[in-house]
Amino acid sequence: MNVRPHLLSALGLAVLACATQASAQEQVVTIGQTGPLSGPNAFAGKDNENGVRLAVEELNAKKIVVGGKTLKFELQSEDDQCDAKSGVNVAQKLVDSGVKYVMGPYCSGVAIPASRVYSNGGAMVSTVGTNPKVTEGGYKNLFRIIASDTQIGSNMAIYAAKVLKVTKVAVIDDRTAFGQGVADEFTKEAKKQGLTVVGQEFTTDKATDFLSILTTLKAKQPEAIFFGGYAPQAAPMTRQMKQLGLNAKLLGGDTLCSPEMGKLGGDAVNDTVFCAQGGSMLEKAAGGPAFKAKYKARFKLDADAYGPSFYDQMMLIGESMQKANSIDPNKVGAEIYKANYKGVAGTYTYDEKGNMTQAPITVFTFKNAVPTALASY
Repeated sequence: MNVRPHLLSALGLAVLACATQASAQEQVVTIGQTGPLSGPNAFAGKDNENGVRLAVEELNAKKIVVGGKTLKFELQSEDDQCDAKSGVNVAQKLVDSGVKYVMGPYCSGVAIPASRVYSNGGAMVSTVGTNPKVTEGGYKNLFRIIASDTQIGSNMAIYAAKVLKVTKVAVIDDRTAFGQGVADEFTKEAKKQGLTVVGQEFTTDKATDFLSILTTLKAKQPEAIFFGGYAPQAAPMTRQMKQLGLNAKLLGGDTLCSPEMGKLGGDAVNDTVFCAQGGSMLEKAAGGPAFKAKYKARFKLDADAYGPSFYDQMMLIGESMQKANSIDPNKVGAEIYKANYKGVAGTYTYDEKGNMTQAPITVFTFKNAVPTALASY
């Protein structure tokens, strides 16, 4: 084909102009994700990240247009190690990078100090940190996307009294912001329910040997022990309870409602561990089974505790950007505060502090080392 050089040049310029125009019509929105991607709680951090990633991929496929530009969501995932100092450093890094939307942290002990950094940087935060203090800092656009310790801890005390029909309980916490917070709420409600708290012990979130404190508690004959802490400690604790012949139920919050409990605790957890997790029963939720199948197909894993909640909140953020016709966190936040969004794990409506106004709780036990939902409240 014989084409004049000046025509080739013109064609090249036209192609370049089209590419530049397409690029100009795209708006990149970076979504920061912060959680424990290393250490004993890495399974939870990865699940949270997967929930966000799945939503980001679906939002990109929808090609949402805001202000005449197609939004392109990009995920920037950071490991905060469930450590306050690391979490604050991650927060500063994300804020310095200009990130305005942050999904996480997972741990209350990170969420409480990091929230100030995010607020100062004008970023919106969507966290599963359950300690009541997380939403008491007065920060705008900070959302707790699940039930709080107040709801989780008190619900387990009511469940112990009304359903398990126990009268004597003991309490152990791991001294973290989460562990102490949820244990305190359980203890308060247990006393209101007329239960006798026969002993209170504490450990750390790094411990693996609980024989000494369990031996102390065994002498006091509790029918149930509430543990404020995480699965990597609760699983060996359950094994050691069996080893000592301590035939009490082990109760806990959302962090015990994880497949990791079964992986680490084996048969010891069956019909012994009872936990409360924010959200309704996924199997019975309208979009629950489809979400579980979609998640497994994408990541070759089962969804864990809060992947569905992070997915829901990310989808709500995308919808709110569309409604606000803006990616400004203040305008998007205003839409979220007035939203009534039905997601996979629940219906998302928030009060002025960023707490869910309808935060369902599901109680689980373990069958064949797998978390099995008993009832939603």
